[in-house]
Amino acid sequence: MVLGRTSHAVYDTGYHLVWAPKYRKWVLRGDIQERVKELFEEIAVNYDIMIDTMEVAADHIHLFVSFPPRYSIARVVGLFKSISASVLFREFPELKSRLWGGEFWETGYFVRTVGDEVTAEVIRKYIRYHQEREQAPEQLELF
Repeated sequence: MVLGRTSHAVYDTGYHLVWAPKYRKWVLRGDIQERVKELFEEIAVNYDIMIDTMEVAADHIHLFVSFPPRYSIARVVGLFKSISASVLFREFPELKSRLWGGEFWETGYFVRTVGDEVTAEVIRKYIRYHQEREQAPEQLELF
């Protein structure tokens, strides 16, 4: 990642974020999946967040992001979740019947910082591998 700059800081942060729709429902498909990607890009631009790598799977998302130190991890996750959920429920009202209770995303999330062993390239490869597996899923054997 490239060094980020604000008026009072120079930073090199990298966070791998993962979360899922409520009940781990497979709702992130087709138009909804594409809209989530667009929304995340818009949110990133509006809040000075740099998305290095993004994968929106049918039942969860992966983001590899960098953001200024003025934001906490919880704040960034909250921005992505709250803004996207509001827009998605408004633009796709049919989601309300699949995700009852007025919540789009699960409450929790996973976060990992980039360090010595878990490098930026390891996270990129992991997300790309996951992306390839989603595009060519294997047939499950029942018996």
